[in-house]
Amino acid sequence: MFLYGYSSLLWEGTKLTISLSALSLMVAFVIGLGGALAKTSSNRMMRSLGYFYTTVVRGIPDLVLMLLLFYSGQIWLNHFTSWLGMKQIDINPFMAGVITIGFIYGAYFTETFRGAFLSIQKGQIEAGQAFGMSRQKVFWRIMFPLMMRFALPGIGNNWQVLLKSTALVSIIGLADVVKLASDAGKATFHMFFFTLITAAIYLLLTTLSNLILRLLDKKYSVGTRGANL
Repeated sequence: MFLYGYSSLLWEGTKLTISLSALSLMVAFVIGLGGALAKTSSNRMMRSLGYFYTTVVRGIPDLVLMLLLFYSGQIWLNHFTSWLGMKQIDINPFMAGVITIGFIYGAYFTETFRGAFLSIQKGQIEAGQAFGMSRQKVFWRIMFPLMMRFALPGIGNNWQVLLKSTALVSIIGLADVVKLASDAGKATFHMFFFTLITAAIYLLLTTLSNLILRLLDKKYSVGTRGANL
């Protein structure tokens, strides 16, 4: 029998891993963009908040942060509902995983985007302003595309690490592909086999991700010398 009858279960775990990774990437991207703008802002308070966020998050192990954010979040929510006299609300493990991973990797995306913004030549921004563009148009039509071109290598690296870090969500009760493969290995006494299957699944996902990143690189490199190489 294929995969000892656990093929459908592993497929469900893989789908959960993909969904968790994709949604966490969106959260991390938004937080990272906001963090980068804060760290490059002329406002001292915004810069301080940005530096505090990245320093704390990057200085604490992901596993420790996940435990702190998930369990402390549930405790604070319990205190809040108790104070309001409401019934206890349990945090959904999937959404907790998305928000936690997105929050953690938002710090890494912040640094990636900050470096990319600093790589943009001021003359290109001034040219847009000279054409009468508003600050919003300058950002979306000039700064953002240029920033993406410079940031794509860092985005790719962060995405690869984020994808593999989803294996940590099993500690908060999510049945991802790692958790289900581990359960299958224990049940069939073929732990090494299912560990290899898990490794193959992650390798496939990261390989497909590299292909997508290449397409994005071509898109944001249009008009540059390296785009046609």
